[in-house]
Amino acid sequence: MSGTFDVQRYLSAMAHRVVVPVPPGTPLFELAVPCEVFGLDRSDVVPDWYGFQLCPVGPRPTELPHGLLLPAGGSLDDVVAADTVIVPAWADPRDDPPAELLRALRAAHRRGARIASICSGAFVLAAAGLLDGRRATTHWRYAGALAARYPAVRVDPGVLYTDDGDVLTSAGTAAGIDLCLHLLRTDHGARVAAEVARRLVVPPHRDGGQAQYIRAPLGAPGSDADAV
Repeated sequence: MSGTFDVQRYLSAMAHRVVVPVPPGTPLFELAVPCEVFGLDRSDVVPDWYGFQLCPVGPRPTELPHGLLLPAGGSLDDVVAADTVIVPAWADPRDDPPAELLRALRAAHRRGARIASICSGAFVLAAAGLLDGRRATTHWRYAGALAARYPAVRVDPGVLYTDDGDVLTSAGTAAGIDLCLHLLRTDHGARVAAEVARRLVVPPHRDGGQAQYIRAPLGAPGSDADAV
C-alpha cells in the first residue's frame, strides 16, 4: 500500500460526520455558520469532535457571492453518507433546487441521517419532500412563499427554529447559530454548547420558540422605549 497514513482523515472518518452541500450562489453568512460551529477543531472541548465537509453540488468549482470560489471536491455521495446534513440558505427560493441534490437528501434521510436547514434552505428540504406533514420555519420574509408553494408543510413563521427529531429548520441568518448550538447541545450537552457559544460571543441558548423579531422600534439609549 503506497502513500502515507492520514491520521486526521482517519479520526474524521470515525467522528460524527457533518456535511454541508453548497450549490452555486449560497449566501455566505448562512454557509459560514455551520463552518464556525462544527468545522473548527474543538477537540479540546470534545475529544471526538465532528468530522466536517463542505460538498460542492456539481463537479466544477462553485461560485459564491462576492467573487469567492469553492474548489471542486467530494461528491453528493458524501451527503448520502453523512450523519448530519445541514443545508444552508438557498440563493433564490423561486428556483428549483438541483434534482441530484434532492435525491441525495432523500437518500441520506432514508439511511438515518439528521437533516437540518438554515433560513431559505427550508425550500430545499420542502422540495425533497422532507417537510411534508412537519412543522417547519424559515426567514419570516419567505414564510408565506414557503407555505403557498408547499401546502403540505406546516409553516410557523414566528419561531427561531423547529426540531422534529430527524429534521430541523431555522429562521434567517443568526437563527442558524441557535439551531447549530441546539444540535451541539443535543449531541454533547449544555456545557459543551455553552462553551462553544462563549467562544462565538453569542448567547448560550435562545429557545426555539422565541419570536423571530419584535415590531416595536427601539428608542435612543435612556429613552422610555428602552423599557419595552
